[in-house]
Amino acid sequence: MIQNISNFKNPFFIGVAGVGMSAIAQYLQGIGKQVSGSDRYFHEGEYNKTKEQLENEGIKCFVQDGSGITEHTDLVVVSTAIEDTVYEVKKAKELGIPIIKRSQLLAMIAKSKKTIAVAGTSGKSTTSAMLFQILLDAGLEPSIISGAGLTSIIKQGKIGNAYVGKGDWLIIEADESDGSVVQYEPEIGLLLNIDKDHQEIDELIELFTIFKNNTKSLFVVNQSNTLAKTLSAKIENDFGFETKAGFNAINFKQDGFHLSFEIENQIFRMNAIGQHSVENATAAVAVAHQIGVDLKTCAESLKKYEGIYRRHQILGQKNGVWVIDDYAHNPAKCAASIKACQPLAEKVVAWFQPHGYGPTRFLRKDFVEEISTSLRENDEIWMSEIFYAGGTAVKDISANDLIKDIQAKGKKAYFVENRNEFLNEVRSSLSNNSVLLLMGARDPSLEKFCKELYEKL
Repeated sequence: MIQNISNFKNPFFIGVAGVGMSAIAQYLQGIGKQVSGSDRYFHEGEYNKTKEQLENEGIKCFVQDGSGITEHTDLVVVSTAIEDTVYEVKKAKELGIPIIKRSQLLAMIAKSKKTIAVAGTSGKSTTSAMLFQILLDAGLEPSIISGAGLTSIIKQGKIGNAYVGKGDWLIIEADESDGSVVQYEPEIGLLLNIDKDHQEIDELIELFTIFKNNTKSLFVVNQSNTLAKTLSAKIENDFGFETKAGFNAINFKQDGFHLSFEIENQIFRMNAIGQHSVENATAAVAVAHQIGVDLKTCAESLKKYEGIYRRHQILGQKNGVWVIDDYAHNPAKCAASIKACQPLAEKVVAWFQPHGYGPTRFLRKDFVEEISTSLRENDEIWMSEIFYAGGTAVKDISANDLIKDIQAKGKKAYFVENRNEFLNEVRSSLSNNSVLLLMGARDPSLEKFCKELYEKL
C-alpha cells in the first residue's frame, strides 16, 4: 500500500510528457527516485524535445508499448486521461504493481513539505511562478511543481515546470478541473478566483470550500473576485487579498508592456500586462509577506520576473503588429487576455482555438458573453475549429456556432475552419497599430503553429 513518498523508489509514469505528469516526474527524480515513463508522443527514431529534456534529468523514457514497466517498477502513475484499457495499465495490474492517479501522488508529495497550494479557475501557474521567484530571491530555496514552464528555468534548457530546492516550502497548483483540489492539505491555501470553467458554479464553490477547510494555517483570498470573496472575511478594496492584515494594490497603471502599482506604500514595477497580472502579483506578495518576506524584497524580485510559457508570451513585432501567444482557454481568461492587450494598440485581432466538444458546449453562452463584452468597436475575434484530442466525444457543436452568436451581438467575428488558412484570411485586418493575439490550450502543436505564423507574417 502506497501511503507516502517513502513507500516507493522506481515510479513509472504513463503519459510522462504531459505538463502535469512531467513536473512530478522531474521533482521525484530531483529528490532521489529512479523515475521512468512512456508517452504516446514518443516514437522510435523520432526526435521529441520533451523526451530529450526528461532524459537529460536522468528520467528513462520509453515508447508506450509496456517495455518500460518491469519487475523493478514499484508504482505506476496515471493521469485522468489514461483509461484502464491502455495496455500498460493492464500490464501493471497483471504484475500487481500499485497504480495511482497523478493528483494522489501530488497530494502525497505535498504532505512531505510545508506546502503552499494555489487554487482558482485562472492564474494558478502565473501566481505560483511569481511566488516561487519571490521566495527564491528571499533566500528561502523553495521547490515548485507547476502547470507551466517558468521562463527563467526554460532558459536553462529544461521543461521549466519543476524545481527542487533545499528549503522547507513547496509551491503547487491545486486543480479544480478534475476535483483533485480537495485532496490537498496545505500549510497555506490561496484562492485567486472562481469563474465558470469545467464545472457549474455551485460545484466549484463546494470544491473550494473543502479546500479552504483542509488548509492548515492560513487561507488567502482575492477580494476583487465576487465569488471567491464569499469564502473569506469581508474586506472592501480593489485588488485586496485577505491575510492576517489584508493587502490592497492601488494606483495600477499599464504603459505598453510594463505595469506599476503600489502595496502598502511600496512601488512595484513589472514586465507584464493586464489587471489580472496585478491581482496575481498581489496574491504572491500577500503570501510571501505572511511567511516573512518584506515588501521591498518582493518588489525587487517581481521587477525581474520573466513570466511563464505561453502566458502573454511576446513572439515579436512585424510591420507594426505585435504577435502574442497566450494559453487562455476559458471565457474569463479569454476576456482578460483580450483586455490586457487593448492598451498596446488601437486594434486587437484575437484568434482562439477552443478545445474539446464537451467543454465548448458547456461554456458556449459564457464564451459568447465574455468575449463579446471584452471587444472594442475596432477589435475582432476569429476562431478555428475545435481541437479534438481523440476519444468518444459527440461532435455536435462547432466553433462557428460561437462566432455566429458573437456576430448576433454586433461584434466583428469570423470563422476559419482550418487554422492553416487563418493568416491569409486575417492579413487585411492587420494594421501597423494592432495586436495579433493567439489563444488556445491542450493542443501540443499550438506553440509551433504560433511561432510559424509569426515567421510568415
